[in-house]
Amino acid sequence: MTVPSPCINVCVMDKASGLCQGCLRTLDEIAAWGRASDPQRLAILDAVAARRADQPKPSTAWSPQ
Repeated sequence: MTVPSPCINVCVMDKASGLCQGCLRTLDEIAAWGRASDPQRLAILDAVAARRADQPKPSTAWSPQ
């Protein structure tokens, strides 16, 4: 099995968080991806999923001005 990269080609690092704004990986995780084993890649994806879950959800409710 080859675990696909979470990269979505929005490669901009957020200075405050140190995470890529597109895939939510750190620079170390991005650099390690190419040589990482599938279990290591899955661990990175688990970390990304946890980060994504911790992000505030955008409001979908409409409110008049």
